[in-house]
Amino acid sequence: MSNEAERDRWNDEYWTSAWPKREAMTSVVTGDLLDALAPAGGERILEVGSGGGTATLAISRRLANGSVVGADISESLVALARSRAAERGADNVTFVVADAQVDTVAGAPFDAVTSQFGVMFFDEPVRAFSNLRAQTVARGRLAFVCWGPVERNPWFLGGVIAPYLEPPTPPPPGKSATGPFALSDVTQTVAMLESAGWTEVNCVAHAATSAIAPDVLMDDDYLRFMGVSPDDLATVRAAVDEHLSPFTGADGLLRAPLVFLVVTGRNPGD
Repeated sequence: MSNEAERDRWNDEYWTSAWPKREAMTSVVTGDLLDALAPAGGERILEVGSGGGTATLAISRRLANGSVVGADISESLVALARSRAAERGADNVTFVVADAQVDTVAGAPFDAVTSQFGVMFFDEPVRAFSNLRAQTVARGRLAFVCWGPVERNPWFLGGVIAPYLEPPTPPPPGKSATGPFALSDVTQTVAMLESAGWTEVNCVAHAATSAIAPDVLMDDDYLRFMGVSPDDLATVRAAVDEHLSPFTGADGLLRAPLVFLVVTGRNPGD
């Protein structure tokens, strides 16, 4: 099955219930994404991995008489996004449960495809971006945000927690590793997008800082979800606190630097 591991993760009750807290961090890039995408007029736009719909709704406010579709593999996050759109009376927004790696999304072809941290989870990325290009008009745009190198994102706790987890299972033949930093290598990402048929590919690194509560990144439920044993919880909490202490202010908020890539491209058409 396409994206089986990610499909399970993004439909897990804990993971999806905790995700809205992360929006305090991920939404700091929305302005940069909108600048790169430049939605306007009556365009039809697809957002991939739309999650709770925060970026999708921001895009919709830039469209005078166009529409935007948010697609996500998480049924509960799509339900959350739909409820937010209804609360805001956003009648030019549609949210659908779909795997953008293989599915054709209703409303295609789109004038542009975009994503806010939603395209790093394809286990067949060339296939996925080829599928998205096939749903984009000739000269249509691609604009997405993904994380930059892990070493420039000290908020990420994977390296701290990894010694207390089982080693990850290598992806099966024909599949690629997924995760927040899967597209962080600029050279590889450009080559992958060009292999999928996109042209005029450009990656620009941006830096930002967000003020977030510590439990946005970690709490005991998160550690259990990741596979930390009950016997190791106290040890891991202490290691995480030590790792984050340089970024923790007197108000208790974390202000760790974020480095992300804004990636753009064009569908050359026939």
